[in-house]
Order: sequence, then structure tokens, then C-alpha cells
Amino acid sequence: MAINIKSQWELERMAETGRLHTEIFALLEAHIRPGVSTYELDQIVLEAIHAKGGQAPQIGYRAGGNVPFPSATCMSVDDVVVHGLPSKKPLQEGQLLKVDFLFTYQGFTTDMARTYAIGKVSPEAERLMQVTEEAFWVGLEYLKPGNRLGDVAHAVQEFVEKKHGLWIVREMSGHGVGRELHEDPSVLNYGEPGKGAKLRPGMTLAFEPMVTLFPTNLVILSDGWTATAGRGNLAAHYENTVAVTEEGPRLLTGSPRFAPGVLAR
Repeated sequence: MAINIKSQWELERMAETGRLHTEIFALLEAHIRPGVSTYELDQIVLEAIHAKGGQAPQIGYRAGGNVPFPSATCMSVDDVVVHGLPSKKPLQEGQLLKVDFLFTYQGFTTDMARTYAIGKVSPEAERLMQVTEEAFWVGLEYLKPGNRLGDVAHAVQEFVEKKHGLWIVREMSGHGVGRELHEDPSVLNYGEPGKGAKLRPGMTLAFEPMVTLFPTNLVILSDGWTATAGRGNLAAHYENTVAVTEEGPRLLTGSPRFAPGVLAR
């Protein structure tokens, strides 16, 4: 495992990338509603990426010999956890939409994902969204020098599964990010404390709890990308790019919670 440790200069460049990335999400949110298609939302993101002078590195990306990914974003609805392909089918009231995309600016890449309620959703969907987001903040507290990735993973798993009775997705994980779209190490959301890579200042990680209502094994659909938790299940996803620093975790995308019990969006 070759972990890419970033210099302070590199961290500042990534922070600028992350700031622009976060602005694109804010712009997108104004357009998310029943009746809009995920294809339209994907095109809004792509236009915003180009307007900011960046690149959409997911377009044409291959993984494990897979077919090239066709779009700027992953748009995953309801039971689809990740890697959903944008569609011209309108979103409907009550659905959950996960938006996930990488953004490259002046040679540096950040990764970010959010889950959105389309109109009014069920109480169980609201709870799933809240627990998934809260799991991110629980795990973030462990992203400090000297801890190990297993400490982060264990904290997330305990919070999601033992405290709230939901399910951590096993087949997908976070990852290093920065100079490349995917770098070492893998950042699991389940595991044992004291295991895994030791956290060091300069590590930059895409940390992304992915949670479903019910225990499941993911299935990849025939398009080679779409990862579903199964009909009748629901999934939520919350991701930011985080730098490990001597002072503790530094958000490179998104924004910190501004009061106890209040979740940042």
C-alpha cells in the first residue's frame, strides 16, 4: 500500500478544489424536486464544473475492465446505493436521491456525496438519511493522527448497526483521493479497532458511510455499474473529502456542523 502524503501546499490546492466542489452541490440543490430527471441534474452539474474551470473525471472512467462510465455524476435512486446512471425518467415524490461525483481542478480531485429527499418522504427514509449523515460525523472524530482506520470503521459500524439497527454496506468503501481519483488506502465503514493503516498528517481521504434499511448483499446490474441493495430496500450515502492534520480532521468539502445536534448539509 502506497499512501500519498500531501504537503501543506497540496492541501491548500485541494481545499480550493473542495470549496468549488461544495459550491456546485449548493447550486444543484436548488434544482432537486419532483418532476426533474437525473439526466437534467447531471447536465446542470457538468455545466457548473466547466463554468468553474474544472473537469468531470468520472466521464470515461473504467474500473476493473468495466465499460467506461458515461456521465459526470452518479445519480442513485431509492435502493441503488452508488454508481447509478443518470436517466430521463422524472423523479417522483417520496424517492431518495443520492448524488455523488468527483471534481478535478488544476490537477487535484475531491469527492463528495449527499442524499436528498424528493418532496416528502417516509419516516423510515428520513431516519435513514439522518443516521447516515450522523455516522459521518461520528467517524470523523476518529480521523486523527495516531488512530487507525479500523478505529474509524468500528465507530461507524457500532453507531449504525448496534445503536440504530440499520446496515453498513460491505461491498463499497471510501478511499484516498487527491492527485488521483482513487488512491490508497481503502476506507471501510466496518471493522475492528486497532486494525488498518495508521492515520498520518497529510493523508486525504474520501470518507463515505453508505447505509441501507435492511441487511443485504449488493447486486451490480447489467449496465456494469448500478449497485442495488434490492427491491424494497432503501440506501443513503454521505461523503466528504477529509484531510488528516496535526490539529485533527479538516473538511475539504462540505461545511462543519454549526451547533450541537444540527447536521450540516
